[in-house]
Amino acid sequence: MDIFLLCVFLPLVTVAWGQYSDYYYGPYNYGDNDEWVNVYRQGFNFQCPHGQVIVAVRSVFSKKEGSDRLWNYACMPAPQSLGEPTECWWEEINRAGTEWYQTCSNNGLVAGFQSQYFPSVLDREWQFYCCRYSRRCPYSCWLTTEYPGHYGEDMDMMMYTYDYYIRGATTTFSAVHRDRQWKFIVCRMTDYDCPFQNV
Repeated sequence: MDIFLLCVFLPLVTVAWGQYSDYYYGPYNYGDNDEWVNVYRQGFNFQCPHGQVIVAVRSVFSKKEGSDRLWNYACMPAPQSLGEPTECWWEEINRAGTEWYQTCSNNGLVAGFQSQYFPSVLDREWQFYCCRYSRRCPYSCWLTTEYPGHYGEDMDMMMYTYDYYIRGATTTFSAVHRDRQWKFIVCRMTDYDCPFQNV
């Protein structure tokens, strides 16, 4: 009798779990052969293909290479419910050697990064490449934990949950370690057009 009940209820539990649990992204493809998008002490410009957004960020630190980092990013197509991007743009530059907080204006999602290294500060300036999807609005926003966990460590941030998107970041800069810690601003997006605009 116990085996019979198990055979009846196990498929029901499996179906319910599949319908109501969070969907997790699979492993990320960071591009061809997991190559870095930059070399130490050089600028770079990375943009996801049209209609895709950043879902993972990986980085390694080297003190001997000017306290700089190698960077790599993974992109994933935005769901069909968001539609195609209606416009994309570069946000304002965040200066090297300072702490900063920035979200994509106009309800945009992060679809790329641009950075330039400054040897006088041993740090980088940053710009987000943002794309807006129709008139969708963010909600349920939160900050991730710090990446990396400690200055000078490797960093591997991935969006594990479906329907959450990177909208920006806040960073702290250590003048002692000459490194940055990032907290990414992550939000869900509405499935309907919003009557207002975030700036």
